[in-house]
Formats: sequence, C-alpha cells, structure tokens
Amino acid sequence: MTEADAIEAVDRPVTVTSLVSDFRDLGIDAGDTLLVHSSLRSLGWVAGGPQAVVDALQTVLTDDGTLVMPTFTGQYTDSATWEHPPVPDEWVQIIRESMPPFRPDVTPTRMMGAIPECFRNYPDVIRSEHPTTSFAAWGAEADDIVGDHGLDYGLGEESPLARIYERDGKVLLLGVGHDNNTSLHLAEYRADFEKDHVQSAAPLLRDGERVVVEYEDIEIDTEDFEAVGADFESQVGLTEGSVGASTAKLVAQPKLVDFAVDWFDANR
Repeated sequence: MTEADAIEAVDRPVTVTSLVSDFRDLGIDAGDTLLVHSSLRSLGWVAGGPQAVVDALQTVLTDDGTLVMPTFTGQYTDSATWEHPPVPDEWVQIIRESMPPFRPDVTPTRMMGAIPECFRNYPDVIRSEHPTTSFAAWGAEADDIVGDHGLDYGLGEESPLARIYERDGKVLLLGVGHDNNTSLHLAEYRADFEKDHVQSAAPLLRDGERVVVEYEDIEIDTEDFEAVGADFESQVGLTEGSVGASTAKLVAQPKLVDFAVDWFDANR
C-alpha cells in the first residue's frame, strides 16, 4: 500500500486517540498480557505511524499490563538454507564468519514490520536474547516473560510464548492472518506428531567477545496455520473488529494453543 492508498483507505487520519478507542472496543483491557502481530499498512494513514500504534497499545494496557511483540531475526539463520533469495554457495562461509554477534539492544528485526521494529527501541522495553526468535516486552511482567528465553527449542516451553500461556494472555492479529500467529508454534512443540530435529548455530556476545553458540530445535512449519486458525474461529471463536482500516482479531492464547495441539495431533 502506497501512502496515497493509505490516505484513500480511511475517511480521516488514524490517531492515537482513535486507536485507543478501537482497541478498547475490541476487548483489550488494562492489565492484559497481550502478544501483538501487526501490519502497519493495513491500518490506513496513521498520524505518527508505528509510534502511534505503540503509544495507543501502552495507553490501553497501562503499566499494569504487558505488551509483547516478536522481534525475529531471520538473518541469523543458516545462510546455506536461505531461499528468499538464496545466496551463492561461495558466500555462505563468509557470512558465517563475518556476521556481527546478535545483540538485543541493537540488532534489527527482519521482515517483522514497522511496529515491532519501532517498539523494540522504546524506553523500558526488554528484548530476549535468542538470536533468531527473540521477543520484546514492556510492562508489569516484561522481564518474567522474556528474561529467560532458552536457546534450545526457542518457541517451546522455555520461550516467551509459554510464559504468555501461563498468564492467560491474549493475541492480537492486527491486519494479519494466522500464518503470522506465532503461538501456533508452541502448539507444534506440544503436539504428539513426529518431528524433525535440527542443529543451528549463531554468534552471540559473551563477556564482550563474539562467540558462536550451537543450539537444537525442531523443524517448524507454518503451511497449515491458516487452516488451524480457520477451524478455531469456526469451532471456538474469537473477537473480531475494525482498527483503523484493518480487520483485527483478538484471541485467548491458551484456548488457541490447546485447540491447535489437538488439531496437529489429528492432522499432521
């Protein structure tokens, strides 16, 4: 969507005030633990862009709530497996040897959108230290949610996703579909189907030095996430409404994860 398209998509500018009203109407409450997946362009023309969205979410949640966003860094996956686009084979070793260490304070997100990239730089935001699947959080329980993110099985039981589940958190899909819904990965880990395990490595900063750390994970797959989400919506349900020009969906995360575990058991 171009800026001209964004202007055409709304009758008046989307503002912090209008976003606060839309979020509250959708069912986001003060004190909630909220995991947000978002598309800024879906909202139409926003006065202040991603900063307005973050400000509005913090206003609604208040200091008693906790705001969480994925801040993934696909550039720290194995360059030999890259497909969009692939790199020449002779580049792979150069990339492995020269990548700067992942640093939560400075390493940019990749293909996560403008809102989480803006959010990770906000005052009092804490970012977990996983080199590929980090999360950023702000609010009352930010440190408890992202402060001890395990390297192995980075979207499983030692991840922020599991901590959100324990806190009866909510998921906001703001102009995006279930293919972006990372909580479904937690269900992948918990479901009882045959999984492929993979070894990965990435450079981290340890005591001021670049250190390549190895870790283990499962081969995750998002191809059926839209199907899981559609079945959840028809069989369990969620809250849907408008935020700016976008369609937003608010989901009870534990209900979604539990449903998806059973769905994967039956369909994978």
